Amino acid sequence: MAALERVLGVRFKRRALLQQAVVHRSVLNEQPGGPLESYDRLEYLGDAFLGWVVAHELFTRWPSFSEGELTRARASLVQGRTLANLAREIGLGAYLKLGQGEASSGGRDRDSNLAAAFEAVVGAVLIDRGEPTARALVLRYLSGAMDAIAPSGVPRDAKSAFQELTQRLGLPLPTYELLGEEGPPHARRFTVRVLVDGVPRGEGTGSRKADAEQAAAAIALNSPFTP
Repeated sequence: MAALERVLGVRFKRRALLQQAVVHRSVLNEQPGGPLESYDRLEYLGDAFLGWVVAHELFTRWPSFSEGELTRARASLVQGRTLANLAREIGLGAYLKLGQGEASSGGRDRDSNLAAAFEAVVGAVLIDRGEPTARALVLRYLSGAMDAIAPSGVPRDAKSAFQELTQRLGLPLPTYELLGEEGPPHARRFTVRVLVDGVPRGEGTGSRKADAEQAAAAIALNSPFTP
């Protein structure tokens, strides 16, 4: 658990809460009456808190958004696939405690399990360290995606848009080069450069490599482009 604490950047006062946040209910089914408690209750709390933080942040960041746009944006940010991918980025699957049947059927990399565990971790942080720390954790992982929200209320995919542009111009597909990364495990910063036919077109940074690639593509899209 100490390694997971370092990745999260949170030191728990009651580490048992973090341990509970990674216990899948299948463990209890195979070991009824055991000392472990599943992450279900923490997931419930984390889900509610995460949704509130995202809703409040979107409301604050995008005052021009309609209710419908805010709703679509929130849904895209808190959907299971998004949270599962965040869980993969921090290696949460390696910490999951699963029953034998669940583990043998691929449960360690199942979207639903990863998303639930991520929400449970948020819930555990909320109980152990309070609202400010839990809010900071949520925003650390979702802030980049919020920055990329389009007026339609869904994330803007700059990489796809830039790829479409190069295709229309008859150019090779963009490639992305990692220039560097720095910072502790819980606060990494990646710098990425996008190139077209070997020519640099933009650089971007982000707390995740994927965010840095999106930022680089967005810069390329917003810069004068001469084939």
